[in-house]
Formats: sequence, C-alpha cells, structure tokens
Amino acid sequence: MQQGNFLFGASTSAHQVEGGNSNNDWWEWEKTRPKDFQSGRAADSWNRYREDIALAKKLGHTAHRLSLEWSRIETQEGRFNSVAIARYREILQELQLAGIKTFVTLHHFTNPIWLARGRLPAGRQGWESKKTPELFARYVKYVAQELGDLVDFWITINEPMVYASQSFVRGVWPPQKKNIFAMVRVIRNMARAHRLAYKVLHKANPRIPIGFAKHLIAYTPESKTKLTDRIGVALYDWFFNHMFFLLIRNKQDFIGVNYYFARTLRVRMFPFSISEVLLDVPKTDLGWPIYAKGLMQTLLHMKQYKKPIYITENGLADAADSKRADFIRSHIRAIEAAQKQGCDVRGYLHWSLIDNFEWAEGFVPRFGLIEIDYATQKRTIRPSAYVYKAIIEQSKGV
Repeated sequence: MQQGNFLFGASTSAHQVEGGNSNNDWWEWEKTRPKDFQSGRAADSWNRYREDIALAKKLGHTAHRLSLEWSRIETQEGRFNSVAIARYREILQELQLAGIKTFVTLHHFTNPIWLARGRLPAGRQGWESKKTPELFARYVKYVAQELGDLVDFWITINEPMVYASQSFVRGVWPPQKKNIFAMVRVIRNMARAHRLAYKVLHKANPRIPIGFAKHLIAYTPESKTKLTDRIGVALYDWFFNHMFFLLIRNKQDFIGVNYYFARTLRVRMFPFSISEVLLDVPKTDLGWPIYAKGLMQTLLHMKQYKKPIYITENGLADAADSKRADFIRSHIRAIEAAQKQGCDVRGYLHWSLIDNFEWAEGFVPRFGLIEIDYATQKRTIRPSAYVYKAIIEQSKGV
C-alpha cells in the first residue's frame, strides 16, 4: 500500500444505523413487511454515535463515511430542523476530535415522505419529477451552510444506478415500480441533481472535494473468444458502470467506488438471452461471489476519468466472521496491484463499521466489523476488525 495520506476506515448510512427515521419513504414501506424487515431502532447510532466513533478510533480508523438523513433535516418541504442539524454537528465534531476524516453522503437511498408523495407535476413523484433536482440542491445548500466547516469530502448521491434499477425496474424497493422509462427519468434527474449540488457545494467551499459513490460490477465474458459474450459485457459495463459518468459531465473531484462482486455473462442469440454464469469461488452469506481481482479490474477501468479514487464501500455479509479477514486482505492487495498500474487510489472504507439494517434483506445479513446484538444494542468487535487494524498499522510503518 502506498504510504503517506492513504485513508483507512469504514462506512455507514443514516437509515441503516441511526434508528427512528420515521419520516421517509423506506419507513413507510417497511410497515407493510414482517418485523425483521422493519428498521425500527436499527443500531441506535443516533444515540450511540460517541460509542461507535470511539470504537472506530480504537480500531485505528483515519476516515469514516456517514450519510445525512434528508427527512430528518427537511421535515416538510422548505422547513428545516435545527435540532437534527445540531445533532449532525455533534457527530461530525466527535469525528473531528477523534482525528477521523469525514466523507459525508447527502443522499443514500431514502427520501422524505413529502418528496416521495409529492405535489409534483404530471403525477410524477420523488426522483421521477424534474422538480426534484432543484429541491435536492436547496437541501444541499442548507446543509453546506450549517455543516460544511466539519466536512472533509462530500458525496452527493450513493449508487444512483442501483437506486434506479432496484426501485423502478426490479421493483423490490419503494416505490416498487417496474417501468424502464421511469428508470431513465430517475437516472437523468439524479445526474442533474449531482451537477446542481456540485455547483452549490463548490460555491459554499471550493476547497472541499466532491464526488458521488458509484457501485461498480466487474463484468467478464464466459468466453473471451465468443464475440456475443464480449459485446454483452461491453454493453452491460457501459450502461451500469460508465453511463452516469457521462451524464454528470466531469463534475467530480474524486471517484467513490463501491465494489462487492463480479458477474460473468453468457449471451445466446437463438433464442436471445443473457444469463449469469456462477463463478467457482467462495460466496458471502448473501451468495455474492468473493472475487478481489474484480476490484482491480474496475479500478483500472476508472483510470480513464483521471481523478483520485476512494473505495467508499467494500465488504461482505459474514455472520460467522470466517471470511472477512481474508476478504479485506485480498481486496487491499487488489488495490495495491491497481496502484502499481497507475491508479491513484487514496483510501479504503470497509462496509460496514457496524452491523446494520440491510434494506430489503432486513437484519439478517451481517456486514459489520463490529457485531450488534439488536436486543440489547451491545457492540462487540469482531476478530476480523483487529486484522484490519493490524493492516492499517502496518501500512503506516507502525
């Protein structure tokens, strides 16, 4: 690992760890689901943030990514909550006192109920509406004024392609639509929202770097010699991994990379089909293939944008904590291999600092370096977290 200012840490997101986010579209949707799939108190980080930050510091972390809950801050359209902003200031100040750099995400999947329901044109609500980018920019302006002095890096939007596909094509997240035209509208509006936020944030403080967090999948063809497989991979790669970069028109100061797995594709022409071929590699508790080489592949593909890169999410569901240590080792080796080939990678944030509410999968997947007993909210550091700590210390020459 390159020495110097390389940042090591972990990530969280507001709805997944804070608890009590009752004013957003996810909370409303969760009411229709079984108890294990309702966020409720989550990991209660809204109240236990000092304990969580102290644990991060104990584990040697030098950076932390968190998100702000839009629905806490702008409780009704145009009405901002000074109490919520004060709490976020306390959280960011606590991180600053711990010597931990902050990556602050402004949108991580959840939307205020007033936005999701909306008084928006043509019956379009939330991110389907052309009005939403301006509403997002207004919220961003307020946050920048109130918290900007405590932020080291801004992340505008988390995984826009994932949000658009899960919510508007697959229909497994709220608002559970299955409409490709709605997905296209959402992607375009999120790209415009990013561009507007970039302008607002740079005006507020031009020294704070701004990016977005892009989920990247390492696509590979089943057969390197089969033209249809290679074309299929190229199309998937362009659409999912690269299209959003074109839409934001180079308005980014760094690239946030979220990497979890690879997908190997097989394309058949008669009858036409595109299917995934399972890799013969270890799997996570969610069945995701563990393939560190894919991280190197995606990083090398990001070189073309000529921006610094931070790994803003990389982790696995592993309740037994039997694979996490090797997962971290292998993925950091993949970063080193990419660096040797000219990739300007400057940080690694593991997903996640603590166990959390894993969206549609509820509380079953365990991604945390720190285990949460949801009945008592007791925190227990997993053995793999100490392996990660040793890697951090070794990278500094300690």
